[in-house]
Amino acid sequence: MKRFVYVSSSEVYGTARAVPITEEHPTLPMTVYGASKLAGEAYTRAFWETYRYPTVVLRPFNAYGPRCHHEGDSGEVIPKFMLRCLAGKPMVIFGDGTQTRDFTFVGDTASGILEAGFSDGSVGQTINLGSGKEVQVRELADTIAQLLDRPHAEITHADPRPGDVLRLLADSSKAKTLLRFESTVALRGTSPPRI
Repeated sequence: MKRFVYVSSSEVYGTARAVPITEEHPTLPMTVYGASKLAGEAYTRAFWETYRYPTVVLRPFNAYGPRCHHEGDSGEVIPKFMLRCLAGKPMVIFGDGTQTRDFTFVGDTASGILEAGFSDGSVGQTINLGSGKEVQVRELADTIAQLLDRPHAEITHADPRPGDVLRLLADSSKAKTLLRFESTVALRGTSPPRI
């Protein structure tokens, strides 16, 4: 069966009001990016409701891994931390570093997206794709310093970014049921991703 799989983002939730975040959690995006993803979800659902065109909405949580990018304001935190740490520059944390993310290996996320294209049970559904593990950004900086064998790496703090989400933690039980989705690669205890 043909279908349209819309890849949204956990950013549609904004900061978690309750964890783990299920698909029924309120959507209160705090950034323009999150708001634009939520608008795309609305169009996707409207095609299903109006025309019964088979659609699926996926909400990945903080994918990381090969080919992640560090450039510009939208650069991802893991490659930014890694490059600065390797260059002997301080890793910059916006705010106090207690904000959390649910980092999910990109290969696991890609498998979930692919499976949504073939699972008849996913049609008309909204589905989270996350690891179900919560990591503070300051813990992430420490982990990267350890993995790169830079135990004395410097960490500095900058002002919080406007609209920064404070807490994300996925409940991916729906993805496990409908897509046989599992997070198989752990952030800790693995080799650092290539950048």
